[in-house]
Amino acid sequence: MKHLFKTLSTLLLLLFVHTHSFAADKITVAAAANLRYVLEELKQQYVKSHKGTQIDIVFGASGTLTQQIVNGANFDLFLAANTNFPEEVINQGFGHGKSVVYCYGKVAFWSMTLNVKKGIKATLENPKVTRIAIANPKLAPYGKNAVETLQKLGLYKNIESKIVWGENINQTAHFVSTGNAQVGFVALSTILAPEMKGKQGNYYVLNNEECAPIAQAGVVIKNKNTVLAQAFLDYLLSDKAKPIWKKHGYELK
Repeated sequence: MKHLFKTLSTLLLLLFVHTHSFAADKITVAAAANLRYVLEELKQQYVKSHKGTQIDIVFGASGTLTQQIVNGANFDLFLAANTNFPEEVINQGFGHGKSVVYCYGKVAFWSMTLNVKKGIKATLENPKVTRIAIANPKLAPYGKNAVETLQKLGLYKNIESKIVWGENINQTAHFVSTGNAQVGFVALSTILAPEMKGKQGNYYVLNNEECAPIAQAGVVIKNKNTVLAQAFLDYLLSDKAKPIWKKHGYELK
């Protein structure tokens, strides 16, 4: 009887340790919507070499995710679409360490039906363009940069009434891909996504004078899994990750 009790106790202890270890090897990442495709691929590569690690990713507009973090959302790592939102998280006391730039995103001017390679001005002056998709500039850095580009070109006031605002960059891309907007400003990575193969339509990558590549930064969140979160962030910055970033249209410096 004592032997049976000891055996059962040992099994229960092993089960507890196994369950505890599994739970400890899980992190939740809050990520900008433009990272959906590249981050899923990076995640798959990472977990192959880190057996037992589980990574859950919540995608959304960077501004929305920032508000969720400062309101106590249970995230371990924040990957934003700019550098300002991670700094806001740090200033509010939720960051663990400093923020770091992990990639530079490119803005693209995109249409499924029109030849946008003539340029932004020539395209938007086309009377066929009645709806222009842009992500909410208050929440999405790609939308903010698109608005600033239009203002710099002296076009914004003339086309403001035609803008269809997306909650994030993925919804903005959806407006264009489904024809709910004739043109839109989106992340280049969205157009290059695997599911868009053969369905890219026409796009034009904004040059540095129109819109410089967007520095995207990340920060580990103060939580119980800071070590695991830092390890995944380190991987995103590593040489192993570089080919994947570049394949999806991101620049690295």
